[in-house]
Amino acid sequence: MKRPKMILFDYGQTLVAERRFDGVRGTAAVLKHAVENERNLTPEEVQAEADKINHELKRFDPAARAQNTVEIPNHMFTGYLYESLGIKLDISAEEVDRIFWDEASPGKPTEGMEEFLEFLWREGIRVAVLSNITYAGSVVKERINRLFPGNHFEFIIPTSDFLFRKPHPRIFELALKKADLKPEDVWYVGDNYACDVEGARNAGLFPVWYRGASDFAQPEHDDVLAINDWAELKALLQ
Repeated sequence: MKRPKMILFDYGQTLVAERRFDGVRGTAAVLKHAVENERNLTPEEVQAEADKINHELKRFDPAARAQNTVEIPNHMFTGYLYESLGIKLDISAEEVDRIFWDEASPGKPTEGMEEFLEFLWREGIRVAVLSNITYAGSVVKERINRLFPGNHFEFIIPTSDFLFRKPHPRIFELALKKADLKPEDVWYVGDNYACDVEGARNAGLFPVWYRGASDFAQPEHDDVLAINDWAELKALLQ
């Protein structure tokens, strides 16, 4: 362990605490923009089909999360979903992402994150974001910039824009290239052990396991720096 020149943050349940996902609520908001709905499908019926396709793809299967290292951008998924169901919308794919996401899982900064980012800025430690996420990159950046006005993130890498998902080393290598730093100069902080901790470690970065916003139990691991709040990490850096 050595003091980092940059800290890379995961998004969901690390940088931002999101409300538990409600796909029906998100789909209902999108369907308000339907100009055709051949079968008069309800939000529940559309979301049931979405869940079926996701299950076939093992897209959000916790057990397969670390094995799915190629990203399926949401615009491809929803494009197929609505077209196959005979539903036409009067909004763009990016607007579908924004409307669905805002309703299905709104978020807020994890407790203490804003203060921790200010601390890092004062200490001269650079920051950026690298996250497994299916929503359009422009939508992801808009949300982060809205939740953290005046932030100092040098870049935001949503995997929806760059093909590979964590824990694949290529996505970490891309972040290092953008930062123009060596792996040993960068810490990666995330809430998922397989994707974030093991992924970062295998790419040569120093991993930090943030557990403060997770709403599900994860097994203990003694081989990693684990924290439950940002004050712990601040104290360590000090």
